[in-house]
Amino acid sequence: MFIHVILFVVKPKEVVKYRKDSLIWARHTKKSPGFLSYQTMKRYGFKDQYASVYQWAKKANHDCFMRKYHDWLVSKSKAKVKVLGYYNLKQLDSLRL
Repeated sequence: MFIHVILFVVKPKEVVKYRKDSLIWARHTKKSPGFLSYQTMKRYGFKDQYASVYQWAKKANHDCFMRKYHDWLVSKSKAKVKVLGYYNLKQLDSLRL
């Protein structure tokens, strides 16, 4: 599994817009091959920090989606956010209840 995380600073007045933008992104990823899940998260202990977390079956699925939709979705996004970092993670072990 491939996980892509984007960490943002989102000012309080932009949070509603950020969450709406995130759902637009999630709706488009939902239709893409290899897409598994999406979560919006607030970072504990850090003021105004949020993360968008995407899970994909393979990195190639993520890369295909990004080539096709990234710039277009950025142009549709309304929230003013600051990107703190991008994190690409590869799952090694997993345990689910």
